[in-house]
Amino acid sequence: MNFFFNPEGIAVIGASDNQRKGGFHLFRNTLHSYKGKVYPVNPRVDSILDVPCYPDISSVPGDFDLALFFIPAPGLPSTIEECAKKGVKGIIIESAGFAETGRDGVRLQEECVSLAKSHGIRLWGPNCMGLLDAHLGHVFSFMYTDVWKTLMKPGNVSMTVQSGMLSAGFLMMVLERGGLSISKMCSIGNKCDVNETELLEYFINDPSTDVIGHYAESISAPRRFIELASGTDKPIVLLKGGRSPMGAKAAMSHTASMASDHAILRSAMRQAGIVEVTDMNELMDFLRGFSKTTHCSVHDNAGTAVVTFSGGGGIVTTDLLHESGLSMAELSNETLSVLKSVFPPWMEPANPVDIWPAIEHSGMAKVYTTVSNALMYDEGVDSVIIHIYTNLTTDSTVLLDLARLKDELGKPVVAWLAGMGEPLRSWRRGLESIGIPVFDEMSRSVSVLSAIKRHQRKRGGVQCRR
Repeated sequence: MNFFFNPEGIAVIGASDNQRKGGFHLFRNTLHSYKGKVYPVNPRVDSILDVPCYPDISSVPGDFDLALFFIPAPGLPSTIEECAKKGVKGIIIESAGFAETGRDGVRLQEECVSLAKSHGIRLWGPNCMGLLDAHLGHVFSFMYTDVWKTLMKPGNVSMTVQSGMLSAGFLMMVLERGGLSISKMCSIGNKCDVNETELLEYFINDPSTDVIGHYAESISAPRRFIELASGTDKPIVLLKGGRSPMGAKAAMSHTASMASDHAILRSAMRQAGIVEVTDMNELMDFLRGFSKTTHCSVHDNAGTAVVTFSGGGGIVTTDLLHESGLSMAELSNETLSVLKSVFPPWMEPANPVDIWPAIEHSGMAKVYTTVSNALMYDEGVDSVIIHIYTNLTTDSTVLLDLARLKDELGKPVVAWLAGMGEPLRSWRRGLESIGIPVFDEMSRSVSVLSAIKRHQRKRGGVQCRR
């Protein structure tokens, strides 16, 4: 699959000099993000962005591995034939008009797949938005935005999204919100050839991918998909479209996907350790949580410590942990003694650890440092949920010890923030920059932690690494 992500030369079939058309943005994004040769192909244009344009594929002077297809669907069979003569390895078909349109589209799509296979050419799509590789800086997509140029930072999460516009919208949401850095983003549309199961195997073997996300309306080669998921230490988070009868009907008209019996698939996914979510925000939050807590260890007979500025917040989180099947940590006498050293004399520390009186008594920096060290070194604590009221200070460095010990000791830490305005945004940026994922709801922090701990137990536990 490497020639899709890092090809030797690219031709853009349907490149345009009209800035209102997708063919212009596809060519521009490719030209600006790819360091090799890019050949625009359009018989009606002499040059685009000062690059010579060629009337057809046979006129392209150099060899190229990859073609990006953005002309009407009926032009694909002849494009495949011309690409075969140039030794092209793969075609990303970003045009619509194939199986999702009905019987004629199905016939055209099947004809193209058969033709491409006869020439040894792989097809990606159609009806998709291509791919993005943040480590290589490649954007092979017709996205009408330059946001990726400033916000796209290489990370450890790779995703396959069957819907084109959903992948673009998700990517923009991820980039603008921050906290989740992408390795690869793949929009595969109708997946007439390349599918999510092949990409899952590719991501499992990709050293720049630690966490894998999927939005799928159907699973190609489901037995192989489950087999791959069962055999990897990398967490896999799946949003499955078409779970309901009407959703399955909508999937047929969207990407011509035949949804399987979801009850059977859900059972198999659970056995394989796949984490299932139900909407895009949940998918983003779970990927973000896993991306900052990959491969941590789980300790038997240990539980979660809750650090809060509010007794009520601690009670609600305790209830949520219980409802998620997670136990509260039983703090050791040594830990309680250390906590007492920063608490006022009239207050006995306990779990949840309500630190507001301690902050008033001993100061914020001392309390956070003392509490972080005491809890993280307690063998009865295997994870920490921390609540922060952001409008007291913007200094997130008070949690540097907590972030350091999270990585050293392999104990996941998640945060829930309360506050408003710039202090809230500052704390979010600060915490996620040091590897502590932040969530907007107490319930989400608990559900993500629960998924992380289930994954750890499934894998048997290995040392934590960022």
